[in-house]
Amino acid sequence: MVAIVALLFVTSAIFFNAAAADPDLLQDVCVADLASGVKVNGFTCKDIANVSAADFFFEGLAKPGLTNNTLGSLVTAANVQKIPGLNTLGVSLSRIDYAPGGLNPPHTHPRATEIVFVLYGELDVGFITTANVLISKSIKKGEVFTFPKGLVHFQKNNGKVPAAVIAAFNSQLPGTQSIAATLFAATPPVPDNVLTKAFQVGTKEVEKIKSRLAPKK
Repeated sequence: MVAIVALLFVTSAIFFNAAAADPDLLQDVCVADLASGVKVNGFTCKDIANVSAADFFFEGLAKPGLTNNTLGSLVTAANVQKIPGLNTLGVSLSRIDYAPGGLNPPHTHPRATEIVFVLYGELDVGFITTANVLISKSIKKGEVFTFPKGLVHFQKNNGKVPAAVIAAFNSQLPGTQSIAATLFAATPPVPDNVLTKAFQVGTKEVEKIKSRLAPKK
């Protein structure tokens, strides 16, 4: 009986791990052929003869990003689109820089859990459960905070000096949906009568928000 229970536990653990992130790879490497016209769940593989160290390298997280924008933050991604060698490996990173007062606005990652490590500065961070409970904390240099897969979350620099984090994901391409942009800057647009009813505001307020979030041409 004990052996059966142990077997069931191991089997369920294996199933959970398999379902919790990207699928496991079936070969040593599968460097993404980003130019391929073949569409699969992920990316097709380069011929191994054309693989080099450059496919596994990226220097884009070494320096702070420019945060002179409306939100005062910048996300620099190191995912499979920047590092083709990440294809099928189920991991990626980002660097997020924040100006004083900068905000990484409420958003979700539909394909990954996120964990952030503070490089410097101090941030107020949080996520909202499906029961609409806010789980939040202030974190500083050297500290870590986790955002569960798919839940809405944010980071805000309320300090007077810049801040930065390194974020890790259990997906090669976690995806990001910014809540405000998703609802008010979609193409084609979400109908005004949907937004006015959902947010209990008038059409003028909806149009004002849409105009501010519209992509710059």
